[in-house]
Amino acid sequence: MKLLLKLAILISSISGLANAAEKVCIDPGHQAKGNMQTEEVAPGSSKRKPKVAYGTKGVATKKPEYQLALEVGLKLRDALKAKGYSVFMVREKNDVNISNKERALMTNKAGCDVYLRLHADASENSSTRGVTVLTSSSKNPHTKSVQQSSDKFSKAILSEYTKATGFKSRGVSYRDDLTGTNWSTVTNTLLEMGFMTNPEEDRKMASPDFQNVMVKSIVNGIEKYFREK
Repeated sequence: MKLLLKLAILISSISGLANAAEKVCIDPGHQAKGNMQTEEVAPGSSKRKPKVAYGTKGVATKKPEYQLALEVGLKLRDALKAKGYSVFMVREKNDVNISNKERALMTNKAGCDVYLRLHADASENSSTRGVTVLTSSSKNPHTKSVQQSSDKFSKAILSEYTKATGFKSRGVSYRDDLTGTNWSTVTNTLLEMGFMTNPEEDRKMASPDFQNVMVKSIVNGIEKYFREK
């Protein structure tokens, strides 16, 4: 038994060292107060968008999206660190003023291997539900170096997340108008964790126990990507 225990500890230690070679960036979307000043949507682009939108809020819980994103983000940080990963957090509090462009540049500078942006969705139709991952298309001239890896990363996160949560998969949405994506030189995806305008999904995502399920599934998705890349 002692030999088996020592072997288990050794394997865990080796796994932790391997994971430490991978650096994950977590970007909890939005912030306590939006910033409607504008910035370029991509390097060299004449198109501009607000630096940070206000986000949505729970139709049942009244919880703002920025708060939900941070709650999940902090739990995800702790879960990844417990597995030995290096983690870079774009924000660890709600009272910040960091634009989408700045978030991407921070991640680039931090030398992250993957960049995960956490958000929640909204719709005028309260019956709309499910999970979407967003990343750039193969036609985007600004993201050519990471588009294919970002596509694989997006699909890995979506697969594991929907499997664990039971939320409907709405697939990958290829968007070339996302500032944080266009400025990123890191493999990336934006996870719309569910619809806060759907009462059932809103209540589930606000539940600490269900957040643990969400976090575990995201960790599984990250590990799936690193394992298969």
